[in-house]
Amino acid sequence: MRLIKLLVAEESRSTVLDVLESENIDFVVTKDASERGDDVLVEFPLPTQAVEYVMTELREAGVDDREYTVIASAETAKTRNYHELEDRFVAGVEEDDAVAREEIRAKALDMHRNKLTYYSMTLFSALVAAAGLLMDSPAVVVGAMVIAPQVGSALIAGVGISLNDRRMIRMGFTQQLFGFAAAIAGAFVLGLVLQSGQIVTAVLDVSTIGQITKRISPGLLSVLVALCAGAAGAFGLATALPVSLVGVMIAAALIPAAAAVGIGMAWGLPSVALGAILLLVVNAVAVNVSAFLVLWYLGYRPEAWAPEERAATDGAEATTTADGRDDGGDGFGAYVPAAIALASLLVVFVGAGGLLAGQVAFDNAVNTAVEDAMEQEEYAELELASVRTEVGMIRFLDRTPEVSVVVRRPADVPYPDLAESVRQQVQQETDREVHVSVEFVEGQTAGDQRTRVRRPSTLPDAASRPRVAPAHL
Repeated sequence: MRLIKLLVAEESRSTVLDVLESENIDFVVTKDASERGDDVLVEFPLPTQAVEYVMTELREAGVDDREYTVIASAETAKTRNYHELEDRFVAGVEEDDAVAREEIRAKALDMHRNKLTYYSMTLFSALVAAAGLLMDSPAVVVGAMVIAPQVGSALIAGVGISLNDRRMIRMGFTQQLFGFAAAIAGAFVLGLVLQSGQIVTAVLDVSTIGQITKRISPGLLSVLVALCAGAAGAFGLATALPVSLVGVMIAAALIPAAAAVGIGMAWGLPSVALGAILLLVVNAVAVNVSAFLVLWYLGYRPEAWAPEERAATDGAEATTTADGRDDGGDGFGAYVPAAIALASLLVVFVGAGGLLAGQVAFDNAVNTAVEDAMEQEEYAELELASVRTEVGMIRFLDRTPEVSVVVRRPADVPYPDLAESVRQQVQQETDREVHVSVEFVEGQTAGDQRTRVRRPSTLPDAASRPRVAPAHL
């Protein structure tokens, strides 16, 4: 529940009391509540779900709540009509979990951390995530998500855009950008230290580690995770639901990808770094955009955006408060900062999304080509195990993408032309020059025991690299 403290001028007192009495809200009035002596302080308890409704009623009645309004948390209230309000707003026909506009702004700012705390926790989470990726340990990667503070900056930006709060927009995006830079730099330095100290060999092909592979092959499902994470975070912030658990999901879409970027840079693998940074950019924008869209859908707008308020202030100049919030005036003009921020997000999302869509299309074409090649009669006894394609953006670095194929075959049966057949089929399907490497998994059965032997078979011109098992730190 909430305790509302509203300071109003004496001439507005009757208006406020009429609204409260019409809604059967119990209140207390304190006279001479300010130095001017002609103001009164009105206090009244409300269920959390009723705050936005009652405050809107007061504003529509002409009450100015910008001079002094406090919405405080309270444990319980024993008044004559409070149970009626609970029946009405908590479990009745007007049931609604939405919180007031002032409260959602305060809840978002409560998640703000000072620079030392924010960047330190981001760096720690990136280091843990990088170690988890190199160890191929999902548990360690999840641990990194738990300590990541990205939920605060993402939701601050979303609320800032919705309410046209310039300070929150600047705060949220600045922390996100510098936070990602710190995470990438931390993972990069860790990778260099591990190699220089011979803790992890420099010839390790990190692109073969399962946890890293998931971050360097961006797909639509990864974007779906980011969209749902941002939407869930905004929904939790705008209602009485907890946001802490959603923060883990938001971090899951961001921190491991940032760590993978640093690892790819440390090992000098452009395909790893480019694939991970593409995933990071798309996910970061998806989180911010989905958070804004949910808040917009739930009805959170700047004060100057409402049509009736625009009409009332027609011809007036837009002003802002000291903390950057809109303070009336022309609704459309006052919304310019939020519109610019949202447009920038959409431009980045469309650009990065286009690259992602191209990568997905390229992957699908490669998969189809490999399956077509395997359907030839001479390969009837082979079983396709997996296909991995380097990120399509590698072509912008004037490098040829590499397609790695793993197949199962009968023991000691050679297929020397398989790599060439796959390469030709892929080039025919994609109209691109590619390198193809084929890795065989042989099966030998004796009684109830089975052993598997891996024997790589690659084209002569394939850019093959030494493959070493993932490091266990």
